[in-house]
Amino acid sequence: MIERSLFSPEHESFRDAFRRFMDKEIAPFHAQWEEQGYVDRAVWRKAGDNGFLCMTMPEAYGGSGADKLYSVVQMEELARGGFSGIGYGLHSEIVAPYILHYGTEAQKQKYLPKLASGEMVGAIAMSEPAAGSDLQGIKTTALRQPDGSYLLNGSKTFITNGWHADLVLVVAKTKPAAGAKGTSLLLVERGMPGFDVGKRLKKLGLKAQDTSELFFTDVNIPAENLLGGEAHENKGFICLMEQLPWERLQIAITAVASAQAAIDWTLAYVKERKVFGQPVASYQNTRYTLAELQTEVQVARVFVDKCVELVAQDKLDTATASMAKYWCSDLQCKVMDECVQLFGGYGYMWEYPITRAYADARVQRIYGGTNEIMKEVISRAMGLGAK
Repeated sequence: MIERSLFSPEHESFRDAFRRFMDKEIAPFHAQWEEQGYVDRAVWRKAGDNGFLCMTMPEAYGGSGADKLYSVVQMEELARGGFSGIGYGLHSEIVAPYILHYGTEAQKQKYLPKLASGEMVGAIAMSEPAAGSDLQGIKTTALRQPDGSYLLNGSKTFITNGWHADLVLVVAKTKPAAGAKGTSLLLVERGMPGFDVGKRLKKLGLKAQDTSELFFTDVNIPAENLLGGEAHENKGFICLMEQLPWERLQIAITAVASAQAAIDWTLAYVKERKVFGQPVASYQNTRYTLAELQTEVQVARVFVDKCVELVAQDKLDTATASMAKYWCSDLQCKVMDECVQLFGGYGYMWEYPITRAYADARVQRIYGGTNEIMKEVISRAMGLGAK
């Protein structure tokens, strides 16, 4: 196999430390969290206490000033363990960066330290009942009032960390007639009158991840809670487009790590399991299937590692990130399906990690923009499609 060159000894030391944290604070409880539909809030505070949240935020805002590779290590390790209920990545590498890149100094000082400590859990609310991948089609409005505040009305759905969230970055139309050019991002706090968290949604997979509906009825949002202040009013769509490549690459990173974990689980299983008196691994079909899957995952990993390098150089473009997201999530689902088949009947039993990983994988082709949308983005970068 090709030796990875992304990580330094310091990154690998961090990997070991985070594995110990998972072994102590996550692994013993994750099955219980899947049953209850959410992780215990304490695991957020414990991660904050250990410096495992918002690591790439500057030290002045409670982070560690670490490079993104530390977050990549964390994503890979959670995927390797099958701990899909842990929403650290979205909190630390989607919500917090929006505040860092676009927020006012007051907003950074107010929110980032609380996100880094785990005192606050962050979520981002884009999807709506009638608007998923089409962000220009959102209906939620935040209309400016005479006193400078905004009146927020609308609803969001499929919101990761939504049930736990203390801070929600809400995408809304502040100038509805302007379409995408009238979109803004607002910082909405739990407890604001008119902001209600709906039921936790029951999903095919990711059962320990709290995913909720959010409702906003005449929520008065102070002017200082417009992300970036007045200078960023109606510029939210630009912010979203700038951050989506990194969000989509995170999906690819977890897809490759999850696929490799599935191969590793299956390899161990087929060596032990016997059929007609022989290990399942002794059959040509088994060997060739695993050889094909490992080859494809190796190819995907090299590509994703290169994309991570481009992120570090601020050179990852939207089309390339879309390629990584679509290709790797498709591959993840293929790997899971083939591995379940090699497990036979046991691959359909929930207590086996391959079964849970199979269920968890399917949404990867949907969120972050469906893979069909990824192909549209790629084709337009090639000069194809509607003008």
